[in-house]
Amino acid sequence: MSAFPPNAPPPAPPELHIASLVVHALPHRLPDVRAAILAIAGSDIHGASDTGKLVVTLEAPTTDDMMARISEIQRLDGVLASALVYQHADTLAAMNEEIGDVHGS
Repeated sequence: MSAFPPNAPPPAPPELHIASLVVHALPHRLPDVRAAILAIAGSDIHGASDTGKLVVTLEAPTTDDMMARISEIQRLDGVLASALVYQHADTLAAMNEEIGDVHGS
């Protein structure tokens, strides 16, 4: 006997969502903002400037989780603005597929 109702669609396969943002923070709050972002699950900072700009990537298992993480960054004390630069989502299986060498070497 199946655990799903007879006409229910099968569960969706696990996904991975990846996003990058540029975050602008008050320069004097940069250390605090940086620490708060790094405390968010799936976050990484790839660059920062003395003027308060940070390049951030986020990974999350669902769209809702991704939006919650972006909102959390936007609400941090000292953050002036954030801009979504890139977003991609796919199944976890597809994200783990090996990509062939297009140059044949």
